[in-house]
Amino acid sequence: MNITVILCTFNRCESLEKALESMARSVVPDAIDWEVLVVDNNSSDRTPDVVRSFCQRYPGRFRYLFEPQPGKSRALNAGVRESRGTILAFTDDDVVVDPKWLHSLTAPLYDGEWVGAGGRVLPEETFSLPPWIAPQDRNGLGPLAVFNPDREAGALTEAPFGVNMAFQKRVFEQYGGFRIDLGPLPGNARPQKNEDSEFCIRLLSAGERLRYEPSAIVYHSIPPNRATKGYFLAWWFDKARADIRAFGIPSDPQWFVAGIPLYMFRRLAVWTLRWMVAVRPARRFSCKINAWMSIGQIKECYDLSHEAKDRNAAPHRQSRRNSPHP
Repeated sequence: MNITVILCTFNRCESLEKALESMARSVVPDAIDWEVLVVDNNSSDRTPDVVRSFCQRYPGRFRYLFEPQPGKSRALNAGVRESRGTILAFTDDDVVVDPKWLHSLTAPLYDGEWVGAGGRVLPEETFSLPPWIAPQDRNGLGPLAVFNPDREAGALTEAPFGVNMAFQKRVFEQYGGFRIDLGPLPGNARPQKNEDSEFCIRLLSAGERLRYEPSAIVYHSIPPNRATKGYFLAWWFDKARADIRAFGIPSDPQWFVAGIPLYMFRRLAVWTLRWMVAVRPARRFSCKINAWMSIGQIKECYDLSHEAKDRNAAPHRQSRRNSPHP
């Protein structure tokens, strides 16, 4: 097996069916053997029936794997363990892939120059940006999972999006899998982002080379509830928390209050003031996003500080329980 496409899903049977239909139409050279491994992360809808129908219609092309432990990172790691390919591609259950997507994304990985690749993620053709989103603010489009750098194919120095990336399987054996303290997990208070970007940054930090391939395109579904200010603010708040958990505090502060660097309070004050005085809608909302991100960083620093205190206190509590009483 040359390629395994790993697709994790949870209670999205309708969009999953569209995604699998698009993958079934993939144009891949006959000499390349490939499969789609759908990892069902304990869905309660018709997901098993949908996947099994594709397994019957396309024998040997689709496989079903059930992962009972909740959490996308656990599902991703299960897919990596059960994969048969030497190259692993990743996408989501709410996309439509271009027919040439799989071959365009994975072709650069065969000669050994690149250990991973990422492609373009575009919104559905019917989607139009609200006026409060600045179209030139590429980072601001993160909540829509849009990744569309205006550049030629070549070295990638930032993390691609998890909905459109591929790696040689050996990197998981060498560098480990996706961190289970990051990524979506239903009903959990931890940050719900960064399981994909943390893994890619781990590779880049080790000196591995990733490639950007603009011809590898997936179209991401954007339901109405995502194109709202409330969703954007919640997304960036959570992303800021996940960045702190995944990569630590971005500078080396000298002064802390309750585990929170003082400069974060100053940053919050600056962005709040800019938000209050900005006139243009897109600029005003961009400043508000930065204020929400500052709050997210503050919360995560506070939470991590208390988690560290609890860990340090646990051995002492255990020691007192085990000590003999007079």
